[in-house]
Amino acid sequence: VQLQASGGGLVQAGGSLRLSCAASGSIFSINDMGWYRQAPGKERELVATITSGGTTNYADSVKGRFTISRDKAKNTAYLHINNLAPEDTAVYYCNAKVVVVTTHTINALDAWGQGTLVTVSS
Repeated sequence: VQLQASGGGLVQAGGSLRLSCAASGSIFSINDMGWYRQAPGKERELVATITSGGTTNYADSVKGRFTISRDKAKNTAYLHINNLAPEDTAVYYCNAKVVVVTTHTINALDAWGQGTLVTVSS
């Protein structure tokens, strides 16, 4: 199972971005998908999650500016970011709780993408 994150870049404060996270591989199903971020010198923190049923959860710091969504048919999650601020500068990582079925086993994996850098200039 692989997660490919994309969409990061350099933007000015007040700008917008859309991050994408595509899961691929021998996937039976995906439960929760989420986005986390890690700013320089700080620990990784939760940004937003979305369940398979579409229930969302956000960190207080991003409520009203970030929107998480997913396309279940494409095994892809998105993070729409509006009104970016310099403190949003970080590497953004996607996460997915993936169920993989083989001939003899069912495994639940906690998969991570490689991260995509978002830099916001003031």
